[in-house]
Amino acid sequence: MPRVMIPPPYRGPTHGKGEIPVAGATVRDCLNAVEAECPGFGSLVFAGDGELHRFVKLFCNGEPVEQLDLPVAEADEIEVVAAIGGG
Repeated sequence: MPRVMIPPPYRGPTHGKGEIPVAGATVRDCLNAVEAECPGFGSLVFAGDGELHRFVKLFCNGEPVEQLDLPVAEADEIEVVAAIGGG
């Protein structure tokens, strides 16, 4: 089962959990599964158009995710990274 790694700033909806095992065939499926289990998570990572917020980066097994429809395997680890913007 793929695992989604949650950064500390996004752990409110997960009640502090930093790792969530989910069922999903794609990165998007896995993120939606976290939202289904932990309501409120999706609004932290997705913009209104269903794409990633501009300050969210994703990695699958350490490689940058370019498309949310990237297929995932049972042992894959999806890491959500909260990029910090400043001025």
